[in-house]
Amino acid sequence: MLLRILEIIVPVFGVIAVGFVYGRLRAPDVREANALNITIFTPALIFYALTEEAGGRLPLGMAAFAAAIVVFGAGAVGLAWARLTKRRAAVYVPPLMFPNCGNLGLPLAHLAFGAEGLALMVVLMVVENTLQFTLGLWILGERMSPKRLATNPMILATVAGLVCMMAGWHAPDMIQPAIKMLGEVSIPLMLVALGVRLSAGAKGQWQAGLVGGLAAPIAGLVIALPFVWLVEPAPTLTALIIIFGVMPPAVLNYMLAEQYDVDPPQVAAIVAVGHVIALVTIPLTLGFVL
Repeated sequence: MLLRILEIIVPVFGVIAVGFVYGRLRAPDVREANALNITIFTPALIFYALTEEAGGRLPLGMAAFAAAIVVFGAGAVGLAWARLTKRRAAVYVPPLMFPNCGNLGLPLAHLAFGAEGLALMVVLMVVENTLQFTLGLWILGERMSPKRLATNPMILATVAGLVCMMAGWHAPDMIQPAIKMLGEVSIPLMLVALGVRLSAGAKGQWQAGLVGGLAAPIAGLVIALPFVWLVEPAPTLTALIIIFGVMPPAVLNYMLAEQYDVDPPQVAAIVAVGHVIALVTIPLTLGFVL
């Protein structure tokens, strides 16, 4: 079992470490790479996973429902905790609600559960991402924008992939390898970019970030564990829901906090410390679910 866990986490955290070291040495601007990933590579991954790897046998609807429950539930826990401890909700609640199921969740799901795990985690990620660009922006003080939602490349790829999957359509043989190749760029680029982002650190904020970094997986598990015990989804989905709940905060939380000027150093600390904590929580969770 230990060897199996190491086979999953070493490649993931190893690639993150490569990005971290490169970020320390060169301090590159990864915004353009992230833009390419969001608009081209990840949508290709989503479309390919849904049309070629998901099929009609997977509980995609249950995965979407579970993602919404965990996100809203963790948000409710976070809001209650923030009010009880007199912390600023806009700083602490989004990191608890929106886990890193893209950069970290997709490769973990793929290595642990293969094509089935990747397809299910794609659904979890799309629901979480949709909620972050609607409810998450509202928490940060921005109005919800149907236009922004309707033009989000990942959502468009999801809709197209679901339509094709339900209709039994596949990309032509001449085009399908290109879609697959584009999608295969997504995960390693996510991990390298995550390492670069984390290399910037959060000077002077580590102690404060420890509180939010610990609260994120706790809030997720408080919702995810009772949900799987009550609903009893399929075994692979059960494991992924628990992994989804224990994920550290998404890096996008920091990027949006910076954009809307919601104490970005504090949010950066929560995200960074959350990923350090994940070095312990992810192996323990994998040992529990495998």
